[in-house]
Amino acid sequence: MWSPAANDRALARACMDVRTGRYFSAHEVLKEARDDFEVRAHRSLVLASEAADSDLAERWLAEEPGPEAALLWARVAMLRALRMADAGDRRKGTLARIAQTACERAAKLLPEDPTPWVAQLALSRLDRPHDPAPQGLLTAPPGPWYLFAHILRLAPWHREAHHRFLSFFFTRYGGSSSASWDVAAFLSQRAPAASPLRLLPLVALVEDYNPSALLADRTWEQPQWISTAMGIYRNWFPQAADYRFAPVLDLAYLAHALFMAKREFEAREVFTAMGPYASRMPWSAFGDPAEQLTKARRSCGLPVPHDA
Repeated sequence: MWSPAANDRALARACMDVRTGRYFSAHEVLKEARDDFEVRAHRSLVLASEAADSDLAERWLAEEPGPEAALLWARVAMLRALRMADAGDRRKGTLARIAQTACERAAKLLPEDPTPWVAQLALSRLDRPHDPAPQGLLTAPPGPWYLFAHILRLAPWHREAHHRFLSFFFTRYGGSSSASWDVAAFLSQRAPAASPLRLLPLVALVEDYNPSALLADRTWEQPQWISTAMGIYRNWFPQAADYRFAPVLDLAYLAHALFMAKREFEAREVFTAMGPYASRMPWSAFGDPAEQLTKARRSCGLPVPHDA
């Protein structure tokens, strides 16, 4: 099931309501997650992806303003600005300013919530700030370090914040391979051994994948990458069962790395933990995601649902 809500049934119901123009359920699931920043970030992003092509967020903010309405509007405005920028649309500057204002409004309404700041961090790849890097990075790449540091004061191991920050340094957004490698290593090494942030180098590896490079698909079989994947499998993977909701995207990156490293036994366990849920990344970086996932599951001896 290619559902970003996965086994968060309340979120799945809220998404259905958003598609029909209703926002009460969205308010409920966001308010319920005020004390769980990871769930609040995930839910607001999924709901915004459902609401971005309608006027629901604007209507909600006008009819019943509050922290949840302001957060969804900030997320929707963020997604629209990023989409326009990626499409090279000349309205991107205007939409970025609207999104920035929306993020600032949401941050004022609930100051302890890092989510509006994470949305601002996502927007930073449009204006490319050049704050100096801290000590400990080989390439010392400039970037939105001050904003990132502010978020870490609110939530030191915030998953989306780390992924947004890493993506700032991706080549496709104006960064470089060396900077993204450096930042991924720096951030993952700071994190506890059982943290999902240990997956960041695997994300950088997929981002840097070049199918025309010599032996590109054998990269994951190199000792350093087997060691990275197996370390995550031993230290983080056992914790995944305790999550409120299945961390499908993180599990997918781990399953992919183990499969590419020819560790089918371990990959099979990770696929099993994902249940019937799937994410398009990292599979879409290698071709059609359904075909790539089907190939990986089959080679691990797992059935493939016919209605996937």
